Amino acid sequence: MRASFHLIAYRALDVCNALEMATIEAAAARADLPAGAAALDIGCGNGAVAAMLARRFGLKVTAVERDPAMAALARERTAGSGATVVEAGSETVLADLAPQDLIVVIGATEAAAAGLRDPQAVFERLRGHLAPGGRLLWGDLFWSAEPPAPLRMLVETANTYLTHEGWQAAARAAGFAVVSADVSSPETWDRYTAAMDAAAHAWLADHPDAPEAPGVRASAGRVKAMFDFGRPYIGFGLYLLKTE
Repeated sequence: MRASFHLIAYRALDVCNALEMATIEAAAARADLPAGAAALDIGCGNGAVAAMLARRFGLKVTAVERDPAMAALARERTAGSGATVVEAGSETVLADLAPQDLIVVIGATEAAAAGLRDPQAVFERLRGHLAPGGRLLWGDLFWSAEPPAPLRMLVETANTYLTHEGWQAAARAAGFAVVSADVSSPETWDRYTAAMDAAAHAWLADHPDAPEAPGVRASAGRVKAMFDFGRPYIGFGLYLLKTE
């Protein structure tokens, strides 16, 4: 498996975002779903969240990851949990699955369909794939202050982001009730960024002559610089939403 910065970093992380697993677990508990309920984790990353949902709550979890290397990592992390990892785009899997009791989207790009970026439209599309009374657990970056234009352009290359209040307003406009809304602490951000940076530098120290090393080094520097500069403007929220 060819190394990349994100693969190296995500191996070192519990959650592939500035978010604590305990926060996700608490939100999932508030969803109050019975064992055996159908759950879909879109953009599952390293698979740790899918594994937790299957083991802790007994959910029947389908974890979707379109990147082949990340899907392989997710299979490792979910082994024995009962979660199933599917290597595909979200649109394909959504079309094939029955309505879900819970859809989880944490830091994923194009969560509902290729090219669909408007937050309300994304929420509306995902709502159409939920069973009556279904829940959406949505986690993503938010703008905590108006960012400089270059930072917005850099961060929003793949997604469109809102403020903390904006995500909740978009969810309500799409027909959801907001059950809970959590914001990650500065300490969580510190642990997240430090873990990624340390993992990259440890790998580079062990593989100084690897052909991937220049790319890993460049990506690690770019990500660190972006978060170092962007921290005053960026937060991370986790929103438990319920269909009305």
